[in-house]
Amino acid sequence: MIFLRSTLFNIFFYGLTALACILCLPALFLPRPKAMCVVKAFVHSVYALEKFFIGLDFEVRGKENLPPDGSFIVAAKHQSPYETMKLHILFRDPSVILKRELLKVPLWGRFLAKSDPIAINRGTRESAQQIIDGARRMQQQGRPIVIFPQGTRVYTWQTAEDKPYKSGAARMQEATGMTIVPLALNTGLFWPRRSWLKWPGKVVFEFLSPIPPGQAVGETMAQLEDRLETASKKLEQEAILANPLIPCKKRPPTS
Repeated sequence: MIFLRSTLFNIFFYGLTALACILCLPALFLPRPKAMCVVKAFVHSVYALEKFFIGLDFEVRGKENLPPDGSFIVAAKHQSPYETMKLHILFRDPSVILKRELLKVPLWGRFLAKSDPIAINRGTRESAQQIIDGARRMQQQGRPIVIFPQGTRVYTWQTAEDKPYKSGAARMQEATGMTIVPLALNTGLFWPRRSWLKWPGKVVFEFLSPIPPGQAVGETMAQLEDRLETASKKLEQEAILANPLIPCKKRPPTS
């Protein structure tokens, strides 16, 4: 049943994505706010497909930890494509830090560019300055910034030692004085990385207590890592207890 439901969802999801990229091309010529209405319609449509075919929903906790207005930095765990398609549902007009190569993806990359992200040349010397310059630009626009501190999607069994945290969030805070709001989640259990199968249940997004500016970069990153890792593991355990059929992948054995 899981395989059938996942297969039906994947067929409709990839079909909808291809169709939307083609039919919505005229939106690229609209002003950015109007073009973003098309993006919002797409992610809400995907959300409807997830609920209908998979039985997958989500809840949000800790909304009171989000600043009521202006720019702030959301430093989130990154386990799955699921959270990337919820950013325009969770936030009004987010700017996501992503690798510049994604803007070169045919059609879809044009919509990414239209959303005005902070695109960086990852792994190069200029990436740190690109992040800071982008953060200052978003601060002027009053938009929230989403960054994945580990820089890539991680499996639920991977630790911060496997995928170390990078200091981009703290560097942005140091340069702009913005608040950092950690975002813990358990998406990787329901929509595992590089998996055809998706599992029913309820994803949890939890905004943790903010990290204010004024600390050393190292101290800020230590707090961020500890809070995100601890809270995300708790959410994963909660999901496993509530959904005993979810396969809990462990670290593969070393050779």
